[in-house]
Amino acid sequence: MNLYLIGHDYRYAVEQMLLTLFPDERPEYPDGRPTGDRVELRLMPGPKITTATCVLVYHGRTANGRTSVPNDELTDPTETDRRLQGAVKRAFYRAAMGIGLPHRPWGMLTGVRPGKLMTPLLAQGMGDAQAMRYFERHYDVAPARAALVVRTAHATLRAMDALGDKDVCLYVGIPFCPTRCAYCSFVSQSVEKSMALVPEFLQALAREIAATAEAVQRAGLRIVSLYIGGGTPTTLSARQLDALCTQLEAAFDLSALREFTVEAGRPDTITADKLHVLRAHRVDRISVNPQTLDDRVLETIGRRHTAQDIFDALRLVRETGGFAVNMDLIAGLPGDTPDGFRATLEQVLALAPENVTVHTLSRKRGADLMTQDAPIPDGEQVGEMLDFANTALDAAGYAPYYLYRQKFMSGGFENVGWTRPGQENLYNICIMEELCSILAMGGGASTKLVRPNGGRLERHIDPKYPTEYIANIDRICAAKAELEAFFQ
Repeated sequence: MNLYLIGHDYRYAVEQMLLTLFPDERPEYPDGRPTGDRVELRLMPGPKITTATCVLVYHGRTANGRTSVPNDELTDPTETDRRLQGAVKRAFYRAAMGIGLPHRPWGMLTGVRPGKLMTPLLAQGMGDAQAMRYFERHYDVAPARAALVVRTAHATLRAMDALGDKDVCLYVGIPFCPTRCAYCSFVSQSVEKSMALVPEFLQALAREIAATAEAVQRAGLRIVSLYIGGGTPTTLSARQLDALCTQLEAAFDLSALREFTVEAGRPDTITADKLHVLRAHRVDRISVNPQTLDDRVLETIGRRHTAQDIFDALRLVRETGGFAVNMDLIAGLPGDTPDGFRATLEQVLALAPENVTVHTLSRKRGADLMTQDAPIPDGEQVGEMLDFANTALDAAGYAPYYLYRQKFMSGGFENVGWTRPGQENLYNICIMEELCSILAMGGGASTKLVRPNGGRLERHIDPKYPTEYIANIDRICAAKAELEAFFQ
């Protein structure tokens, strides 16, 4: 689609709005007089207000959108950019509604973290009902989504109150899986193809752990959460898991640790020996992720295990004892239906996990399902799945505690973590709402450095491929020395 930006150059904001409203279109910036299917976005400053207007022409239909910002609210360069980008996006969105596009559940919001907009409103003393109305009026967010983000924002505020200026989370990434799921675009290595890489990867990881620990000690940081993710960390053997946990315990002061999570994820990687190893190292939260309990859908997405394997794995976890359990589900999987999703969720609720995370399928370009013929539920069907999930989980005593969005999500919906009272996972809140620094190690791990006052943020990402991670471990370890300077 042709894009014409007049009086501004907010290309990124406009392209994100285009992706949200017209996911099959790609931005073009032709010279000359506006022509064809197009978006004309103007930003016009006036003596008291700055006005954004949009002319949208699409498949023979034309509509206009308009919004304005009082100039006295444009207080500094950062706030000015934020408000004016929002005005441009809002004008675009309103024009799109004018040509008959369906309202999006999150309205004009395109970002990953809606809670980053909601939490400050509540922190400033705005009541829940007022905050919901603000979201509905300013961002065109549907009432059900506005209510959802209010509830998760309260969990964020509670987590903020419990964190000190020197508190950080640790993340360890294990980029191996038994097989690759069809919906996944993560660059993880299948163990069946790359078992030889695992020992060398773990040797490199041990070096990064040591380098990170030195920086943590010099900076005087306190570790409150430890999370081992992936990939699927339990693709490692019991001996390898024991060695990894022993290294972490020896390198870091974990005396202030509030939680220790390991993503088991795939039931075909869970054994009694591994579970006993994890409990011996004080792991107190584990994921057993079915995604679906429909064997036909499991086969379609390449999981190579059955629903019964999930039940058997969970039985082992409960017999071991001492674990809070998270179970992930995905709404919108190829071959699934609203009735099938309902049956899966009802079975999960009967298993009574402490956490349930309901994801919406994200149609990632690098995922195998993009080349498959299996039918994928449309946005209306996904909405039906999520509406049932929200109602059922609420009725079963769960509360939403973190929420985020991704690109290419079916129906434009969201991912939500639900928890039983007092079972919130602090790490999930911290990484999604950027409440404290996440110090990450391992393949594809992303260190996120956050100022306690919500100011400066820096990211450092380790190579995704195990071979690249191993080859660059000297550089990765040397970069850890820079962590100390950030916290000075």
